[in-house]
Amino acid sequence: MQISKLKLKHQILLIFTFSIIIFTSMELYFYYSFYDLTQKRASNYGNKIIEQTRQKIDTVFNDLEVSTNIVVNNKKIQEFTIADDDYKRAFDIGAYVIDLMEYMRSFNSYVNGIVINDSEGRRIYSLATSNGDIFFSNQYAEFINSYKLDSESVEKGMYTDILKDEKTGSEYFFYIAPIIEAIGGVRFSQQTGYCSVMVNTDRLQELVKNTDLTPNSTLYLLNSRNEVIASNNTNFRGILFKDILSVDRDSLTNGVKTNINGEDVIVQEKDLEQADGWRIVSIIPVHELTTDMNAIKNVSIIAGVGIILSLIILGYFFLNNLTRPVMGLVADMKKIGKRDMGFRIKVRSTNEVGVLAYDINSMIDQMEEMASNILNTQARLYESEISKKQVEFSALQSQINPHFLYNTLNCISSIGLEYGSKEIAQITSSMSKIFRYSIKEDELVQISEEIQCVQAYMNIISIRYENKFMMKVHVDDKIMQMKTPKMILQPIIENSVYHGLERRDAGGSLYVNGQIDANGDICFQITDSGIGISHDELAVIKAKLSMDYSERVKNSPDGKSIGLSNINNRIKLMFGEGYGVDIESQLGRGTTVMVKIPSISN
Repeated sequence: MQISKLKLKHQILLIFTFSIIIFTSMELYFYYSFYDLTQKRASNYGNKIIEQTRQKIDTVFNDLEVSTNIVVNNKKIQEFTIADDDYKRAFDIGAYVIDLMEYMRSFNSYVNGIVINDSEGRRIYSLATSNGDIFFSNQYAEFINSYKLDSESVEKGMYTDILKDEKTGSEYFFYIAPIIEAIGGVRFSQQTGYCSVMVNTDRLQELVKNTDLTPNSTLYLLNSRNEVIASNNTNFRGILFKDILSVDRDSLTNGVKTNINGEDVIVQEKDLEQADGWRIVSIIPVHELTTDMNAIKNVSIIAGVGIILSLIILGYFFLNNLTRPVMGLVADMKKIGKRDMGFRIKVRSTNEVGVLAYDINSMIDQMEEMASNILNTQARLYESEISKKQVEFSALQSQINPHFLYNTLNCISSIGLEYGSKEIAQITSSMSKIFRYSIKEDELVQISEEIQCVQAYMNIISIRYENKFMMKVHVDDKIMQMKTPKMILQPIIENSVYHGLERRDAGGSLYVNGQIDANGDICFQITDSGIGISHDELAVIKAKLSMDYSERVKNSPDGKSIGLSNINNRIKLMFGEGYGVDIESQLGRGTTVMVKIPSISN
């Protein structure tokens, strides 16, 4: 259904309803857009903090690996793992190895202890007294043997899983690197032992704990088995954090929103470069990211509700104070439209609608008075116009007969003086046909009758001028039975003979053609090879032919131009301004007259 067909009050109600919906939609869109933008900015900030922490941990692990590589690549260390002399091992090489390990442990605070084992199970170590007991437990021996047999640890160093001390409950993890003999002995390029470095988890815990995101956010350092190595939330240390495993890891890099333990959080992840499979994961509660938005959210909601209430009140005002008077005005106008004469619109208000109702009442009073005067005037003018048209039409038609009779009688007189017998009879017969045709009461006749009149007149002219002129008539058979005004071609042919051909010294030609044009109208062309008309005289004739009706009546032509103007006036009176007579001529080359009338069938 088109809106324009609804009542005005329904249209206004629809507009206000649509405005409220649009405004509410925009309010929600901007709110959630700002909400989403805040989360993204917070996520980006968290991502930067996590990246900084990742770089710090990677730096720590890199230092551990560099220090360990220095140890395992040291010739004294390698010599210690292959030496058979216990004295040499204990006093010559051992002191140097211990000093090197002590230096490494004191230099790197993230190292709690270093143990070097050879392939025969002998060991040398440098330990922190608080954490070193684990190295001498069977639990450590079993734990570390699984890595000694691991092919990956044989080729390069690797970080272990968490080892939890059964006695103390403390948690440890180690970096194990193989010792490959490179001093050129009999065991060259073979693994002769391994170096086990205990990483100081307390220092890693401090590093993670000092990374602040939001008050209740949590940061985890996870190993390849998703065990929590370090976290700012001590309740989750040392356990397999299964909730993180349920999140799609491919989307964790840029942050993904999910639900953990019934709370909406944003989870982000960064892989460590120095430890395969290890990563840092942050969990940030969504509500903490949008805490700063609460004030803006409350103001936005209050403003939105206020604007919506204002629109509702404004809509009610419009409906009650605008549409009610307008609908009353429309109802009253319908009564006036049903020609309830004497009824006037009720003025229901003093605003513009009331002024409009008052002006409409005044206009109706004036219109009724004007209508009465117009009806009386039109009746008088109609009667007067009919009488005037009848007089003009009769006068125009009657002008032809005396003029034609005068010329014909002169012709008969001249022939009678010179010849006196057969020619007079032929002229008299042709003249009789023409007069009989001209006095017919029918104003519209068949074109075939008009052509017979033209041929009778040409017969008279041929006798009068002894066949001096060549005259031919060619009219399409399709229009012969159609209608035409009476006596519109003969006067034009008469003008062509007396004002064109007769004034030539030699003979001439005259052609009459008739056909239907592209617009379906009937066109006649009368072309002579007479003396033609000068440019100025032709301009005067064309101007008279193109005059309006009132001007044509005032400037009714007389004399030799009576034929064209008479015919032009008759055709325009009968068929309208789109039809009539036109003329083209060049001095010394002849004249062509065009007559255009509508196609009228029987």
